[in-house]
Amino acid sequence: MTFTATELDYLSGRQLGRLATVSPDGQVQNNPVGFFVQDGTIVIGGHALGVSKKFKNIQRGSTVSFVVDDLASVDPWVARGIEIRGTAVALTDTDPPVPFFSREVIHIVPGKIISWGLDGTRASRTV
Repeated sequence: MTFTATELDYLSGRQLGRLATVSPDGQVQNNPVGFFVQDGTIVIGGHALGVSKKFKNIQRGSTVSFVVDDLASVDPWVARGIEIRGTAVALTDTDPPVPFFSREVIHIVPGKIISWGLDGTRASRTV
């Protein structure tokens, strides 16, 4: 398993993250996306995902960074989250994670996971 139990617990309680991709001309794009965790990968779906810039960037070989974070408290300030860097695959004509999404999905296979504030520690590891 690539994620720790604490990380999986945190991710299961969240529905929104931010996906950063890079276009062929080097322009970085960062978008909020809905996501699911399935078999150690991050699965991103959406409405008409196949025509999006992020989907096309991944089809062209973009590296990715995916962040899920929040504030556990503002007094005292306690930030927590996970950054997942890795390879992504843009799949077409596949079963969507929920019935009302389009048949395109993005799968992110973690290469590096950085988490903070989940259990009072900071962890960084290459998987």
